[in-house]
Amino acid sequence: MVIVHTGDGKGKTTAALGLAMRAVGHGMKVIMLQFLKGKWKTGERKAAEKLAPLFEIRPLGRGFTWESENIAQDIEAARKAWEESRKIVLAGEYDVVILDEINYVVGYGFLPVEEVLALIREKPPAMHLVLTGRRAHPKLIEAADLVTEMVAVKHPFQKGIKGQRGIEF
Repeated sequence: MVIVHTGDGKGKTTAALGLAMRAVGHGMKVIMLQFLKGKWKTGERKAAEKLAPLFEIRPLGRGFTWESENIAQDIEAARKAWEESRKIVLAGEYDVVILDEINYVVGYGFLPVEEVLALIREKPPAMHLVLTGRRAHPKLIEAADLVTEMVAVKHPFQKGIKGQRGIEF
């Protein structure tokens, strides 16, 4: 299946991680390829290390693009991340591939939606592909088998509360 987690609410990556946990529980091999998140040690990366070799998280980005001072480098990093992701999907070694924050990359124009659609068509039939990030392109929503939109109702950031270990990272 092709699965999209999108929307302005919290929980897109978290939902993909929950799906990964379920898949690993069934003996499936899962990889999460992170397009924007940097190299820092998050809770999910620490957990993935404990679930290896069935679960791997591979950060491919340079950090959050909205904090960038060099968009050209971000575009180049996104292209490299895409090429690596494409090779991994087409190699067919994983049962589930999560392209974390790819919707941002497409939305920023760093990667044409047509390339992602082509990969969806080319992926091994038995592979589940999960796309996360806000503002999923309408063509990706149309191509997906399952789409969930996270809706923001209330968030502690609105009260100035910083991200909490184990909750946001």
